[in-house]
Amino acid sequence: MADNLINGKEIAGKVTEKVKERVDNLKAKGITPGLAVVLVGSDPASQTYVNSKTRTCERLGMYSVMIELEETISEEELLNSVEKLNQDEKIHGILIQLPLPKQINEDRVIAAISPLKDVDGFHPVSVGKMMIGQPTFLSCTPFGVMKLLEYSDVEIEGKHAVVIGRSNIVGKPMGQLLLQKNATVTYCHSKTKNLHNHTKQADILIVATGQPKMIDSSYLKEGVVVIDVGIHRNEDNKLCGDVDFASAKEVASKITPVPGGVGPMTIAMLMENTCLAAENTLDK
Repeated sequence: MADNLINGKEIAGKVTEKVKERVDNLKAKGITPGLAVVLVGSDPASQTYVNSKTRTCERLGMYSVMIELEETISEEELLNSVEKLNQDEKIHGILIQLPLPKQINEDRVIAAISPLKDVDGFHPVSVGKMMIGQPTFLSCTPFGVMKLLEYSDVEIEGKHAVVIGRSNIVGKPMGQLLLQKNATVTYCHSKTKNLHNHTKQADILIVATGQPKMIDSSYLKEGVVVIDVGIHRNEDNKLCGDVDFASAKEVASKITPVPGGVGPMTIAMLMENTCLAAENTLDK
């Protein structure tokens, strides 16, 4: 049933092709979109992800800098680094790789990023604008999911979308973006009772539970569109998601694999946001 796969790698390629055209237009006007990625500590997963972002920047002809800071850095030192990037005209987008060490208040650091450079879409100003439907930077993973649905011709209007997860990074913004496209949205989470009852009603199911292979076919109704946001390593050290792919794909009309589903889209949307931040400087 490979024909029901949503190929995130392929769709991300189409998105970045369009971004590349926009980057070329900007460069013709003397502006090279610039992204700064700040990595605190040496978490291997974060390192891999950051390297992937840097490579994509290079491929699209964008300028990128990676700032690596010690795990033991103080909050004040990190805030000083952010302020320098806020002032740097070559940098249009700033991304702080999360999670941060426990001595640092993540909310404070995110709030210190200029909203004009908040390409991750986490700043309270970006979140507020997203909530009321004003143009802003959208959080990259939910933005990527919306693009996956759009490119896969999934009808959203009037459909029942169920989001499992309520994080500020994925779950909450995901539900809002679906709502803006006129879906009826249900949020579920770790305290939801009778989860099966909710998920069985979903026309579109977004799974961001943080639990490997938690959602199998018993949670799904026939023909549902399943988007798996999770990423884990299983007992054989192979990548898997929050959905038990083998059983779910037999029931779903469309489904994202892990890897190769949502992951490539998150990076593609980061590039799109960085390009937009650079374009916004033209309006000044």
